[in-house]
Amino acid sequence: MRMVDIIHTKRSGEALSDEQIQYFVDGVVSGDIPDYQTSALLMAIFFQGMTKEEQSTLTMKMMASGDHLDLSGIPGVKVDKHSTGGVGDKTSIPLAAVVAALGIPVPMISGRGLGHTGGTLDKLEAIPGYQVEISEQDFINQVKKDKLAIIGATGNIAPADKKIYALRDVTDTVDSIPLIAGSIMSKKIASGTDALVIDVKTGAGAFMKTLADSRALAKALVDIGKDVGMQCMALITDMNQPLGNAIGNALEIEESIALLKGKGPADLEKLIVTIGGYMAVMGGKAKTTEQGQAQCLEVIHNGKALASFKAMVQDQGGDPKVVDDPKGVLPQATYRIDLPAKQSGVVSKIVADEVGIASMLLGGGRQKADDKLDYSVGIVLRKKIGDSVQAGDALLTIYSNRKNVEDIQKLLYDNIEISDAAQAPTLIYETIE
Repeated sequence: MRMVDIIHTKRSGEALSDEQIQYFVDGVVSGDIPDYQTSALLMAIFFQGMTKEEQSTLTMKMMASGDHLDLSGIPGVKVDKHSTGGVGDKTSIPLAAVVAALGIPVPMISGRGLGHTGGTLDKLEAIPGYQVEISEQDFINQVKKDKLAIIGATGNIAPADKKIYALRDVTDTVDSIPLIAGSIMSKKIASGTDALVIDVKTGAGAFMKTLADSRALAKALVDIGKDVGMQCMALITDMNQPLGNAIGNALEIEESIALLKGKGPADLEKLIVTIGGYMAVMGGKAKTTEQGQAQCLEVIHNGKALASFKAMVQDQGGDPKVVDDPKGVLPQATYRIDLPAKQSGVVSKIVADEVGIASMLLGGGRQKADDKLDYSVGIVLRKKIGDSVQAGDALLTIYSNRKNVEDIQKLLYDNIEISDAAQAPTLIYETIE
């Protein structure tokens, strides 16, 4: 078998055989296939696509290219959640605590942020002492004890994906649905969970900008999950404006804690309760999603979810006092600068990805993978789409460690619009089960 023939097959629009996909994955991991040939096949897949069968085969071969976590020693149905990423998307952190408080084990392996999207691990590392890298056995023991752990990838999970993703990033093939689906699901299947809810973001601040592309990706992800016997469903949710109010690592932890005290933003609570309802059914704690959602609201407002979060923080080396005194424990920015509205009216547009870029430029995100983060900086929205505003009112507050933020202010003014009328966007568009 020759790599050039595999490239030719896909370039011609034909389906690759299981043997061809295996040869490709093996060659990527071993280094026998040069980057230029891997890149050529990725480009062919980008333009020609893949069948449902090809997608499943590619996912399983990438999953089998490395370690597979064995979570069978953890009693119960292990349920996880994945988001395709967005601005202000801290959902995983409070959601995991809510679901764990229902008695469902949540072994969550998360990632870091790059560019305008934030990473769950970066947010948690804003808590002094929190360790995202623990051994596989410690991970399993903690989930047994607390029903919850959120860590970075352990061992050698899906090494083929690591190499392929690096080339996708530099060959402009990142937004290929078969390649995105294979990347996400190979890691999730290798992580050993029994059930998975996927939050596919759509809109300006999302990876998928259109509802049609988001629907296609969600369907591909669910199909792969079902093909391997995993309980799997997806929601398509809005990312045309930031989720919640806080954008920035420490600020998002503070907002997560507020939510677990029953004082979080309405949109964030609605999303968490909705996703949590599905996870409750998958985990066998509720017969209907409505019953599961009611249970999620109950543990948010009776303090059980907050206790789950505090236990996780403490057992992963973080300062548990962050729950009682977030501002006293989390890093704080030197300057807080309001952005006043230039006119009265109704906020009609907040371009999510540009707000995320503004936070990144303050130091809250990475332009390169090895950039050092400033956990204290970011942006807190005071108004969202559909809110009325008077000239001079604060649209948002910039949290910065530099006094001069004229560049940030200009970027934000350019991406927030005020009109005579506007309606808040739909938060949850549809579910794919």
